Amino acid sequence: MNIGWQEILLILLIALLLFGAKKIPDLARGLGKGIREFKKGLSEIDKPIEPDKDETKEAKSSKE
Repeated sequence: MNIGWQEILLILLIALLLFGAKKIPDLARGLGKGIREFKKGLSEIDKPIEPDKDETKEAKSSKE
């Protein structure tokens, strides 16, 4: 099921009628922020968990 340019145009026209011209930039901005936060969350999941250097030094000094 491929969406052609006619269908996209129809969807954009319906969105314009429903939300108005002033609300669409705000909706797009909110969508962009949401996508950025989602990508940021995904990249944080991929990072390995590393202990803080300060905590490591404290743990070593308490053992001695």
